[in-house]
Amino acid sequence: MSPHLRISEAASLALHAMALLASQPGQPQPSKNLAHRLGVSDHHLAKVLQRLARAGLVEGQRGPRGGFRLAGQGRGTRLLEIYEAVEGPLPGQTCLLGRPACSGACVLGGLLGRLAADMRAYLVGTTLGDLTSGLGRPADIAL
Repeated sequence: MSPHLRISEAASLALHAMALLASQPGQPQPSKNLAHRLGVSDHHLAKVLQRLARAGLVEGQRGPRGGFRLAGQGRGTRLLEIYEAVEGPLPGQTCLLGRPACSGACVLGGLLGRLAADMRAYLVGTTLGDLTSGLGRPADIAL
């Protein structure tokens, strides 16, 4: 499968964790609580949160009332920023054979290019605030 059609587990965790943090802005959330809500390993999520912290998207607070909260643009953070903090640059159109581009007519026509463009447009055009607007409480976020 083409690499731009997949979202890794780490990227998925980053997107979901950031949505949870956006649903309770300003309130530090312990990684253990986030991991429990997401049904994942605290250790794995902590590594993802560290990547997000290095990118300036979250900040950690130590201590008994510590945890992670949104940093930077907060709820204005675009999903592409989150994805790229974990995965690196979003790939553009690629060849099913793993080449940078098809050497001839692609067997799928322009489908891969359209999918890549649609995915980029969605990630660029969607913010954390868009994901959480209209949600009454954190439990309303689909996990």
